[in-house]
Amino acid sequence: MKRAYTNGILLDGTEQMQPEAHKILLTEDDKITAIADEGVDLDGYEVIDLHGGYLCPGLINLHVHLAGNGKPSAKPRDNAALVRKILSNGLTRAVAYRLVCSYAKMELLGGVTTIRTVGGIADFDTRCRDDAAAGKLLAPRILAANEGISVPGGHMAGSVAVAAHNNAEALAQLRKASGQKVDLVKLMITGGVLDATEKGTPGELKMKPEMVKAVCDEAHKLGYTVAAHTESPEGVKVALENGVDSIEHGAKMDDETIRLYKERGAFVCTTISPALPYALFDTAVSGASEKDQYNGKIVFDGVVESAKTALANGIPVALGNDVGCPYITQYDFWRELCYFHKYCGVSNQFALYTATLRNAQLAGVGDVTGSIEPGKSADFIVTKHNPLEDLRALQHLELVVCRGHVIKKPNPKRNKTVDALLDPYLE
Repeated sequence: MKRAYTNGILLDGTEQMQPEAHKILLTEDDKITAIADEGVDLDGYEVIDLHGGYLCPGLINLHVHLAGNGKPSAKPRDNAALVRKILSNGLTRAVAYRLVCSYAKMELLGGVTTIRTVGGIADFDTRCRDDAAAGKLLAPRILAANEGISVPGGHMAGSVAVAAHNNAEALAQLRKASGQKVDLVKLMITGGVLDATEKGTPGELKMKPEMVKAVCDEAHKLGYTVAAHTESPEGVKVALENGVDSIEHGAKMDDETIRLYKERGAFVCTTISPALPYALFDTAVSGASEKDQYNGKIVFDGVVESAKTALANGIPVALGNDVGCPYITQYDFWRELCYFHKYCGVSNQFALYTATLRNAQLAGVGDVTGSIEPGKSADFIVTKHNPLEDLRALQHLELVVCRGHVIKKPNPKRNKTVDALLDPYLE
């Protein structure tokens, strides 16, 4: 199918992108074939009039958990028990897999055309990836890690990560993941906000350095990059010293950490969204304990400071929103761009570039997607207003195109209560 997208204003996704009018985007099947001037012969094309809308690359979310929808719970959940129940029989597994696929679809309806999963249930993420690529379901392009590797008592152990008691068990899980044809490997090196037992201890080191090194060494031999959940300065140093390729979340840096990032050639995947509710919401609203709010503020400040220091020192920065955490839904990745602009001081242009071409490059798919140029995948979105003027324009989409598949007027089902709580933090 040959399509011509006319009467749009192009934003190509590059770092210096500027609105470009009077151009026509031509695609054939799943590829962009040309950017043509107005007046070109469109015989044989299906013409789609964008009515002056802004066409930019589809967003790329580099930190996703497809097993959750972000709906907050009044009571603490035993996620490990829930996963055991899900995997206990064929019926519950089938229902859960369909739910995971529906969450992937919601990412797409929210304008995200590529996701990178960093911890999931069983092999659901790679299955969803393959079914989407085969056209069996509607979902973004997926770079999948399946289950992460944690330790007993470690972050997400038993739910979206497997608890390895020793190096042999960690390497056995790596081999299992490789057999599932994952795209990357995820380690849970430190704890997080909710599994901290005391005030002031979020991001406590859980995984021994020798286990980090053993998994990274073997993963690299197998051709995988390694992403690591790390929310403390100590955890970041252990990760970088032992071969991790991307720090997920991050923490405040000193000169040694900056040096380690550069020596390793690693990047930080900034996730402002998940810590914000714990750090900034009134506890009467969030239900967080004083301890959780205190620790949430430490992590929030650490993530923001990590990104700002990285930007100031030439360390690559990616964006993800840790979707699945409380209040972080599958349709609102656009908020992460707004927070990046607000709390890290970057321009709207740089935020959009980071969430498109830069994310694609750091995820290893920059030759496939992330910018509007001939030869790349037909992955783009159309907004009525200019996101370079106000990133909130990304909330309301006129069109989503992923691998050439066109979705007109996407309308994900929104959680109005969650939206109302988060909207004030965009100002």
